[in-house]
Parts: sequence; C-alpha cells; structure tokens
Amino acid sequence: MVFIWAFIVGGLICVIGQLLLDVAKLTPGHTLSILVVAGAILDGFGLYEPLIDFAGAGATVPITSFGNSLVHGALEEAEKHGLIGVITGMFEVTSSGISSAIIFGMIGALLFKPKG
Repeated sequence: MVFIWAFIVGGLICVIGQLLLDVAKLTPGHTLSILVVAGAILDGFGLYEPLIDFAGAGATVPITSFGNSLVHGALEEAEKHGLIGVITGMFEVTSSGISSAIIFGMIGALLFKPKG
C-alpha cells in the first residue's frame, strides 16, 4: 500500500506542475520556483513531514522536497545558532544535492552536445 500512496502523491505533485505549465502557461522556471516555494511553505507550517511519513518517496523525490529541505535545515540550525544558522542550515542540508546536480550537469554537457 505504501507504493500506491507514493505513486498517487508523487503523481499529484507532478500533475500540479503540469497544470501550471499547460493551463497557466507558466515557464518551466516559474513552475519550478512555485513548487519549491510550496514545499518550503508546507514545511514552515509543519505539513510536509507528515506527508513524507505518509507517502515516502512520493513526497521526497519531487522538487517540492527541495523547498522542504531548505526550510527544514534552516529551522534546525536557527534553533542551535540563531540568525547565522538560518543561512548555514540551508546549505548544510542541501549541499550534496546541489553539488551532484552541478557535477552531473557538467558531465552531461560534456558527453552530449547541448543546444543553446
């Protein structure tokens, strides 16, 4: 049953993103930003962690999880180190994901001929 809920929740997040692209005619950058901010807001209100507990990978794989990670790390470090923890916490939690995206993006650009 866990796999079914992960599929449904992850699919609904993707459907929201697709509707933003197709119906609202937003650019991919705008859609990406909206989904990241939505994940951050949900985590700020304490709603994203229960969603992760319920849906597992259906909530941790989509881009909304990146916003969740940013806010979650910032709030944890803010409790320990105050205002400076807000800034360092965001990067501490998400640095591996950002680094791997940059590295694999560069490898992909070297292996294939990007257009643009």
